[in-house]
Amino acid sequence: MTISKAVVIAVLRERGQHVRAEFVDRELPERIDTLRHGGLLAMLHLDLAELADPE
Repeated sequence: MTISKAVVIAVLRERGQHVRAEFVDRELPERIDTLRHGGLLAMLHLDLAELADPE
């Protein structure tokens, strides 16, 4: 599954985590592979089910 980097950044900014949002913006691709980057997303306390693109 992949999720949009823009969605992750928006969630982090809503939480006031601007430094983390900047890190994600610099380091991750536009489409984030949840298998490859799952550890980082978990560390950021992001719920993948909420971030998934609706199909």
